[in-house]
Amino acid sequence: MTHPHQLVLRPVAPSDLPALEAIAAATAHGISSLPSDSNKLRERIERSVESFSSPDDASGEETYLFVLEDLSRGQVVGTSGIAASAGFHDRFYSYRNEFVVHASAALGVSQRMHTLHLCHDLTGYTLLTSFFIAPEYAQGLAPQLLSRARLLFILQYAERFNERIAAENPGLADEEGQSPFWDAVGRRFFDMDYPQAETVTGGRSKAFIADLMPHSPIYVPLLPEAAQFAIGQLHPVGELPFSILQDEGFDADTYIDIFDGGPTVESSLGLLRSVRQARRLTLQGDLSEPAQPRAELQGQGPLSLHIVVNAERAGFRAVLAELPIKAASLPRGHEVLQRLGERHSSAEALWVTPLGAVMSERGGA
Repeated sequence: MTHPHQLVLRPVAPSDLPALEAIAAATAHGISSLPSDSNKLRERIERSVESFSSPDDASGEETYLFVLEDLSRGQVVGTSGIAASAGFHDRFYSYRNEFVVHASAALGVSQRMHTLHLCHDLTGYTLLTSFFIAPEYAQGLAPQLLSRARLLFILQYAERFNERIAAENPGLADEEGQSPFWDAVGRRFFDMDYPQAETVTGGRSKAFIADLMPHSPIYVPLLPEAAQFAIGQLHPVGELPFSILQDEGFDADTYIDIFDGGPTVESSLGLLRSVRQARRLTLQGDLSEPAQPRAELQGQGPLSLHIVVNAERAGFRAVLAELPIKAASLPRGHEVLQRLGERHSSAEALWVTPLGAVMSERGGA
């Protein structure tokens, strides 16, 4: 098993194209927003590189793609991403769960009905996207670093993002990619199978499909039972990233995806656990200070597992480290700076957030 210190999250690079091609080929229909097309993947990488290096007056159309690398194997084992503004070019559509009451005083009958309303409430929200983790890494700490470190990137560069954050999660679909929710709703107005519709839209851009959908409420009891059951349900592949988002404090009750009915979660950035517990550690000492073992940090409280990120944008790095839970500073000789590429940097601080409480609640890694 790879040691957690061998994992690093970093921005995607052009040399990662073969790894992304393998990931896109391995993921099921509707699970990843990585297109199964080399040219489109290359464009996705180029847009991400431009976003990380773009001037400070960001437009909001930036997309950021991260890769998780196992340094012991020299291999990319996961991806995650951020879209700065959902629906930057088109409105971003979802279905909103609502309940309406129909009553007849004459009959003495009152019915509370579940309805779906086509909306673009989430337009402009920042989206968490593109989560994928290699199966052999799914049970360890890698998914935690892959998902949560993005929130510290958003926190550091908050002016580039919306304070409201959302994430789509894959809904139920079979091995051929057929979705019971799509078959009962979307396909009625857009005569395509679910996988074909996803391909046509270029990776979950839904605006022109939504234009063909009914804008009147959909009464859920009128849908087939399979479609009703699929509303808000997760594809098994989505359970791990969804559980991490739930631990963070995302709300999953209001919105669902217009393609497959999977839950779309949303929250304010400041309410999320990793952001609420984040703190800055100032760096102290001389740049030439030798590497320092963690034992020399004792006296600042017990050690706890943390996500640690540097203060760069294009050179962003996130790693895992055991640090004192009360620490407000780190010596420049601490080994984590070397793993972040900050060993000889003039940076003044790092951002950290604890993972220990999360992992103990989930029974460890």
